[in-house]
Amino acid sequence: MNDLALENLTVLWDYMHLNHALTPADCIIGFGNYNGEIARRAAELYHQGYAPKILFTGGLGRNTDGLWTASEAEHFAEIALAEGVPAADILLEKESTNTAENILFSKRLLERSGVPVRTILGVHQPFMERRIWAAWQVYWPQVKLIVTSPRLTIPVYLENSVRQGITEQAAVEVIVGDFQRMEVYAKKGYQIPQDIPQPVREAFQVMVQLGYDGQLAPEG
Repeated sequence: MNDLALENLTVLWDYMHLNHALTPADCIIGFGNYNGEIARRAAELYHQGYAPKILFTGGLGRNTDGLWTASEAEHFAEIALAEGVPAADILLEKESTNTAENILFSKRLLERSGVPVRTILGVHQPFMERRIWAAWQVYWPQVKLIVTSPRLTIPVYLENSVRQGITEQAAVEVIVGDFQRMEVYAKKGYQIPQDIPQPVREAFQVMVQLGYDGQLAPEG
């Protein structure tokens, strides 16, 4: 990745962070995808006493279908178990394939499990904090969501992605595509609108012009 790409990717990355202050919650939700650091972050928060349960959500989505055979939730559970989280404190939602289903199916599972929740501590990719929060306000606004993510720099995120079978090009395209979905999905009612400063819009356009357009969503 050249300097121009890294400079503009950093603008998108920083915008998508929310930097919520962490508080105790009723449950931690680790949102599934290919980044195993999410499961490690969830386990870390569990051990720090932020919540008594972890729910991992995710079947096989657009970035893991064809990459894995087990669900994202099962993959994350294995990591959490290795980090010392007791199996009795892990819940699995293994059917969802997108962000809306992650939220709705997790809500259903928690209700069926009899776990009362008023506050959720969500763990997602660093560049997914804003989008998962905005989607949450549509699909489960009655419960407060605090969002956090693995403490990763862009170079470390890219290195981890390559190690887990995702090319650097594809990993960057995921970030660019998730930023684009902020506006596309808000127009479709999948999440609440967010203010997008002009410099952030311009950074997105630069990334597209540089060829990082493989994960863009249809705008129609």
